[in-house]
Amino acid sequence: MIRNVKAITASCYVAMFFLGVSASLVGAAARNIGLSPYQIGLLVGVQQIGFLLSVSVSSALSDARDKPKILLIGSLILGFSFLTFYRSDLFWVNLVIMFLIGVGVATYEGVTDPLLLDIHTRRQSLHINVNHFFVTFGAIMITAYLLFLQMNWRRSLIQSGLIVLVLAAFFGLARVERKRVRTDPYLKRLQILTRERIIVALFIATGLAVGVEIGSISILTTFLMELRGFSQVTSKIGLIVFLSGMALGRLFLGFLARRERLTRYILTLFGLSFLVYTGLFFMDFDGLTYLAIFLAGVSLSALLPLMITLAGLLYQDMAGTVLGIVKVAAGLGGILLPLLMSVVAKSLSFQASLLVFPLALLLAFVMLFVEIRRISLPEAIFALEVID
Repeated sequence: MIRNVKAITASCYVAMFFLGVSASLVGAAARNIGLSPYQIGLLVGVQQIGFLLSVSVSSALSDARDKPKILLIGSLILGFSFLTFYRSDLFWVNLVIMFLIGVGVATYEGVTDPLLLDIHTRRQSLHINVNHFFVTFGAIMITAYLLFLQMNWRRSLIQSGLIVLVLAAFFGLARVERKRVRTDPYLKRLQILTRERIIVALFIATGLAVGVEIGSISILTTFLMELRGFSQVTSKIGLIVFLSGMALGRLFLGFLARRERLTRYILTLFGLSFLVYTGLFFMDFDGLTYLAIFLAGVSLSALLPLMITLAGLLYQDMAGTVLGIVKVAAGLGGILLPLLMSVVAKSLSFQASLLVFPLALLLAFVMLFVEIRRISLPEAIFALEVID
């Protein structure tokens, strides 16, 4: 049996790497497979449905069940889904497989963060940030692997599937000490948490932050080509710069952040991202555009990991449930905010639709600022200091 904390931590990071691979899989391989925009939309939508259903279930189960066993099941589902994706020409078969990919990676999203909070009593925010750094790293690597290195997409999926199955075997052997948790039924835990105003605020703020992140990744190349005169190649470089800013920001802020200052970092990043996004989308920086893109990635990078850490520390006796709530918000935000942007773009203009992003960040900042002041910052800091 494997009980080594460093090995289990590394396995969480590897799992999140493949979450990033899965998130960018359709976008990176669409041209190679020959998918139409309609098919791309269906595949991504079905994956997101599987993700939302699975992340809520796996997060709740992680409070009462052995976390490595949940990750074992998720890894088996994901590994076999990778190996069978687009082996059939029947589109509905691949829709089912894409749904299962969403189910598999959602166990990683729902369980690895509570697992890291269980096995680490210090520097939890560092481990959560590094965990989510590997999501961005995975998205960058699959894009580079398929586009820049011109590798065969099917071969890359077979390789990924085999590695995930090895990861499944590791989780099957891993054992962690079960921490004391609340034994209330799930609906009662959910009812308790939804009455907490700070959780409601974190739910909305998380949805807004992730909506901006997903929306930025989706429209950045279009923005650069249509409104800033970039080419196909230079606009894609802009997307890589943005993802690199997110990846490096998560690493740097993970090492910098301390749990007693989490609320300050969250508010600072929301305020900074509002300013940077306003400048990026509504001011022409000409030769400094890449720098503005990089700063947009950095300012947004640690918001999700830091809010996950804050929620998990404040409600550590039901961390899985509370993180499930936060991550469902992330999934909903990734759907609703880009949808709102598209509606505004169709009704008014593409330039006007970009206003959705800084306004969402400003709303999240104001809401969290008011809520943190209501509970008083010293009280929040004290609550984090006494939790071990």
